[in-house]
Amino acid sequence: MGLVKVVKNKAYFKRFQVKLKRRRQGKTDYHARKRLTVQDKNKYNTPKYRLIVRFTNKDIIAQVAYSKIEGDVIVASAYSHELPFYGITVLVMDCEELLNNTFKVGLTNYAAAYATGLLLARRHLKNLKLDGTFKGQEELTGDFYTVEEERGRRPFKAVLDVGLARTTTGCKVFAVMKGVADGGINVPHSENRFFGYDSVSKKYDAEAHRDRILGKHVAEYMRFLKEEDVVAYKKQFSKFIERGIAADDLEEMYKKAHAAIRANPERRPKEAKKYGERKRFTAQKITLEKRRERVQAKKALLLKLKAQQETM
Repeated sequence: MGLVKVVKNKAYFKRFQVKLKRRRQGKTDYHARKRLTVQDKNKYNTPKYRLIVRFTNKDIIAQVAYSKIEGDVIVASAYSHELPFYGITVLVMDCEELLNNTFKVGLTNYAAAYATGLLLARRHLKNLKLDGTFKGQEELTGDFYTVEEERGRRPFKAVLDVGLARTTTGCKVFAVMKGVADGGINVPHSENRFFGYDSVSKKYDAEAHRDRILGKHVAEYMRFLKEEDVVAYKKQFSKFIERGIAADDLEEMYKKAHAAIRANPERRPKEAKKYGERKRFTAQKITLEKRRERVQAKKALLLKLKAQQETM
């Protein structure tokens, strides 16, 4: 065997620099983050706002934020678990595989993603007192829409931050972005990644996108399941059945929810948890007079015991 040069020697490891912590954990794409957060120097201290969209198993998180050296500053936020307050019915399923635990579904689909983005936009603009100036697209058509200047005032601008999500055509991340854009916030985008865009013909079907936003794909599945398996239909859509919502009523439910979000997008106050009276395990302080009284009581007890011993 010939001479093999040792490349990773002691000098190599002494100079080795580990990557950033969130890169090692696979949580942050710093190549994208750098370009989303770096601001031009000629804009001085003007924040560069980002529309942050994240999906969990049971929730959708939408935030408007800007970065500082200490970390990100969240300006506004909206979550899909707030949607039931606006009339979007939540399905509750009992899964035998999960030891019959009850869990909520229907808050991470395409329609819920759009509603969450709309809620974020209207809430943030109301906080800035711009909700009357920039009303966005009040009638949902699915067409490509970007908010424009109103009376010489430019709209609030935020760039989309998708994190580690794969930006495929029809992805639910873009449903949140569509909701924010229709809500009156300027998010630079095109229709190339919306549901309904055909990359071959280079055409965008706005009607198909509108049907997706209003949950028509869920309504079609409800009709299919009702015909194929009535037991499964009653189990999966039990909350819809309780409230008298059929497949044909689903579109109207989402329309009413959008109107309710525009009417009052403010965050609802959270009820404080009530805790019982806490037990005290530390010794409680006593005053000087009580300490002297306790000493006198101990002396009297000792004298009494001594007198009893002497009499015995």
